Amino acid sequence: LQKDSDEGMLHAAQHGIIEFINAMRKANPELLEAVDRCNRGIFSYAVLHPQLGPSSDRDTRSGAALQMQREIQWFKAVEKVVHPKFKEAKNVDGKKPHEIFTENHDELVKLGEKWAKDTATSFTIVGTLITTIMFAAAFTVPGGNDQDTGLPIFLHDNIFTTFLIADAFSLFTSAASVLIFIGILTSRYAEKDFLRSLPWKLLFGLWFLFLSVCSMIVAFCASITMILKGYRTYKWFIVGPTMSLGSIPIMVLVVSQLRLMYEILHSTRKNPISSIRN
Repeated sequence: LQKDSDEGMLHAAQHGIIEFINAMRKANPELLEAVDRCNRGIFSYAVLHPQLGPSSDRDTRSGAALQMQREIQWFKAVEKVVHPKFKEAKNVDGKKPHEIFTENHDELVKLGEKWAKDTATSFTIVGTLITTIMFAAAFTVPGGNDQDTGLPIFLHDNIFTTFLIADAFSLFTSAASVLIFIGILTSRYAEKDFLRSLPWKLLFGLWFLFLSVCSMIVAFCASITMILKGYRTYKWFIVGPTMSLGSIPIMVLVVSQLRLMYEILHSTRKNPISSIRN
């Protein structure tokens, strides 16, 4: 029975079934010391098999960076439940578990770095364009300026206030997203960065970019409304369809990036590490 239990623990470690290991640990802590014929324990099994997460979970990951995040999560999850002496144990080559893990995931780290840089570069270009457009719009207000005072003609119009707020909000959020994506591009891409630092930066960068696009559309619709303010007869025949068309970029952005944002948030906040905490 003891032999079967040890084999079960090693098999669970090999396939990343942390819930089983945790349940058996609570029932009998001595099972954490299970070893095979080569004196390899649970931690060694987990490290020697780099695909620590379930295959179904890995297949749904959008990029190599998130796959690397999952690998680190499972590694740390196993590290939480094994006996402390196994964390510093060395194999026949004199290597510790963490050293073996780093070697086995060297290629995935490189792929994750490439994916993160390519993604950040694409979003940086979009954010820079929005920042440039909204900065220019702040000094070329709709309707122009009064020749005597130099103030905007629609200064006291509520729609103009909406335009200013939307323009400023879009400018600041797009600039913030660009700075965040630049931070991703200049990151060290150390192994630990894939656990929280890079995912959170990417998530906040996407969120600020999404807000900047939404506020840019609001500023555009407000601008069109002010320009057509004198054409009472046909104004809403133009403004209405324009606002409807303005929602298309927002819907496209939501459809294309919402899944990635949700996946980053879900994988970073709810990971295997939290499931084994006492």
